[in-house]
Amino acid sequence: MKKRNNVKALFEGLHTFILLWATQALSALGSSMTSYALVIWSYQQTGSALSTSLLAICSYAPYVLLSIFAGALSDRWNKKHTMLVCDTIAAVSTAALFYLLRAGSLEIWHLYFINGLNGLMNTIQQPASDVAVSLLTPKKQYQRVSGMRSFSNSLITVLNPIAAMTVMSFWGIGAVIAIDLTTFAAAFFTLAFFIRIPENRPVSGVRPGSLIKAAGEGLGYMRENRGILDLILFLAAINLVASMYDAALPAMLLSRNGGSKMALGWVNACGGIANLAGSIWVSMSAPPKSRMRIICNSLLFSMSTENFFLAFGKSTPVWCLGAVLGWLFIPFMSANMDVLIRSHTPLEIQGRVYSVRNTLQFFTIPVGYLLGGLFVDKVFEPIMGTQASGGYLVRAFGSGKGSGAAMLFFFLGIAGVLICLYFRKDRHLWELEEERRGQK
Repeated sequence: MKKRNNVKALFEGLHTFILLWATQALSALGSSMTSYALVIWSYQQTGSALSTSLLAICSYAPYVLLSIFAGALSDRWNKKHTMLVCDTIAAVSTAALFYLLRAGSLEIWHLYFINGLNGLMNTIQQPASDVAVSLLTPKKQYQRVSGMRSFSNSLITVLNPIAAMTVMSFWGIGAVIAIDLTTFAAAFFTLAFFIRIPENRPVSGVRPGSLIKAAGEGLGYMRENRGILDLILFLAAINLVASMYDAALPAMLLSRNGGSKMALGWVNACGGIANLAGSIWVSMSAPPKSRMRIICNSLLFSMSTENFFLAFGKSTPVWCLGAVLGWLFIPFMSANMDVLIRSHTPLEIQGRVYSVRNTLQFFTIPVGYLLGGLFVDKVFEPIMGTQASGGYLVRAFGSGKGSGAAMLFFFLGIAGVLICLYFRKDRHLWELEEERRGQK
């Protein structure tokens, strides 16, 4: 009986959130399967790391261009209606993709356009979804909710390559897209008919004002809270390295050993399993004494392991071990960062602040994808192509197509470690930690 009461206390006040979280995660799994299948399809069509990188660039570009205004709109609009409309438009674009595929008319530029449209919908929906989580969650449950969201993201990372490859092998890419549309329908009807999201009240005496002014309030809050700004810039720098990693990973693993989709699937799955384990761990953990130390150390461990295993490894087990080490502690970073920002930001302006965060934290992602694709195709692969057999670089990074991507991972590892060491000395980050303790 006591054990049952303990479990009940763990999830107290989270019933509505859990229903929303579970169905949205199911829909996200379907979307991730489609994205994974399209990366493989596009690389098989072009053989270019840059062409696959452009898929991600088109998805993230709206974050850079429009996210700062999306948060201001989110604070004005009904959160539930915003999420439903954005999901519907994204589903229509996926249905169009399915039609083009069945008609034999699908081209790479179609994917760029559809990814751009879906990215725009995510840009508008993301602040509404983040604020909805705050509205549905008691403050004492923020860390647990962050861990649960990290858990679902990790589970998706584990399942989507395995599920996508299995479905593609038996029924083709069209079946993957059909699953995506089915999971969307389940999430849509649950949100529409079974979830009530309360609307946060505006601050007394504050008028909505213009859209530009409202967006500027998010920037103003960042300027006045330098610790949060520097924390976001820290993650922006890490995202630059991580997105170059994401651009290079398919190019290397789909080229090594004659082009192995299984190697790519196993590495992604192992990273997801490690992330999953870390998510369960952080969900069940007590609040740490220093959230900032957890953030800095988690990222330093990740940057100083995975990239080097990928750079110097020559087999799938070694790459998988690197993925496990690189992703195990990322949920600790994510959960503690989310708690710091969510607990420091007034609820009534969270949409605007989260939109500014999205712009600043994620603008480096399309840049990183572009640089990663260019470095692989135009710099490191040509360099490795000129190396003599048995030379130092060939012994270190291998030979043939994919060795240039391995060389890039080496430099990404060095860059990631230097970024972590630099921000560990940022006094504004540690002042943010002191402010949090003072608020208790």
